[in-house]
Amino acid sequence: MRTLSGVQSSGKLHIGNYYGAIRQFVQLQDESEAYYFIANLHALTTVRDPKLALELTREAAVAYLALGVDPKKAVLFRQSDVREVLELYWILGTVVPHSNLERAHSYKEKVAKGISPDFGLFAYPVLMAADILLYSADAVPVGKDQIQHVEFARDWAVKFNTEYVPGYDPADPDGKERGHTPGILKLPSARIQESTQTVPGVDGKKMSKSYGNTIELFADEKEIKKRIMSIKTDSTPVDAPKPVPDGKPADSSVASEVPLYDLLKLLLPESEFKDVDASWRAGGKGYGDYKKKLLEAYHATFGPARQRHAELVNDPAELERILKDGADRARAEATRLMDKIRRAVGIP
Repeated sequence: MRTLSGVQSSGKLHIGNYYGAIRQFVQLQDESEAYYFIANLHALTTVRDPKLALELTREAAVAYLALGVDPKKAVLFRQSDVREVLELYWILGTVVPHSNLERAHSYKEKVAKGISPDFGLFAYPVLMAADILLYSADAVPVGKDQIQHVEFARDWAVKFNTEYVPGYDPADPDGKERGHTPGILKLPSARIQESTQTVPGVDGKKMSKSYGNTIELFADEKEIKKRIMSIKTDSTPVDAPKPVPDGKPADSSVASEVPLYDLLKLLLPESEFKDVDASWRAGGKGYGDYKKKLLEAYHATFGPARQRHAELVNDPAELERILKDGADRARAEATRLMDKIRRAVGIP
């Protein structure tokens, strides 16, 4: 099985990125043939400073490696290093219905907020579909809010195959029945990690760069402490039992009613959290004590990765070697598929 996923290099990575995606990627590289890319072309929809774009791309790659992605097991590369993705982007776009793009979640959200979207945002799902289809991925690890992108990739792969592959039957996409021809573009499946909760930010909303509520993975120690100590709490007295989350609020942008409690549960080993939970419910400790406990848990969890991160930052030549090797391996796969696609559509 081949899995594929990417991270957009539009900001510093935070613990929500780790628990929501990267931790799973590290596990999957031992279970499948894994392709992971830094989506620096996608990032151009928001990052317009070229120096910052380069910095964030390198930072994302370093973060992947520091957190456990092994370039000997997985193919790690920059999206822009495989130019075939742009060729597939255009060819695929010729069969994409305009109405599909109009109902894309990201586009609709921007329009609803009164933002005038540009072409990059409007056509964003097509490039994402090209990313998925170019490497013939079987599974794409995504959060529930990203399922639509995989569904689009499947739908558009079917449209392309139907248009350009004689004998293709959408009911038999792999051509297993006699007389049917397998499609050129493989239909991927979304892989949902049901057990992964939405990680709350310091304000209780879903941790997100766009909300400015993140706890970064590789910020300096002073900044990490400042962010953790700023986690939103209520005015419950020190001696009183602290409130425990009783369910997700109606506002889907809110990840936690009690973010400090949920972050402790996320970062602490189960045995340690049981003790914290008992004292939380009994009262007698203030929120400041629990924030210090969370800070300790953060460094215990990410300390080794932060050390590895510092080593990689100081060896840019090795980072570039890893990314070039990944791009060469990814391009070998992309070239094979694009040769078939060019023949199918009549491009020499």
